Amino acid sequence: MGVSDLMRPAAIAALMGLAACSQGGAAGGGAGGKFAGLDGAILTWRQEIIATNPLCRSTVADQKCENFEVACKAERTVTPADQAKGVTARVVTMITWNGFDAKFKHPQSGTEAAEFTKTPSGWTRADHKPVYMQSCADM
Repeated sequence: MGVSDLMRPAAIAALMGLAACSQGGAAGGGAGGKFAGLDGAILTWRQEIIATNPLCRSTVADQKCENFEVACKAERTVTPADQAKGVTARVVTMITWNGFDAKFKHPQSGTEAAEFTKTPSGWTRADHKPVYMQSCADM
């Protein structure tokens, strides 16, 4: 494991913090408040992408998924029906990364969007249709 491998988690955390700032901090997910724990849920999602996405299946060192970045986070309205189910927050997030397309033998970028929902038991994630990268607004 090289120095760059050791620094990768810190770089990812820094990028996630920058993404939160770009959205005015509304969906930052920091230590406390409405979005507490969101950053951890996003890191778990990243690990799931690494484990399951076809662009991340290569075992060759220079073909692994890397450069994960939270492109955007945007709060969604919690409806009265959501509140009745215990939902306290909803956030749509888009993540980007670079991977390797084994079929066509070339690097390729990947993107996924997800909606995170917070209840008293924590954050859950569901797939979300594509969003605009700059704002996380629905296409």
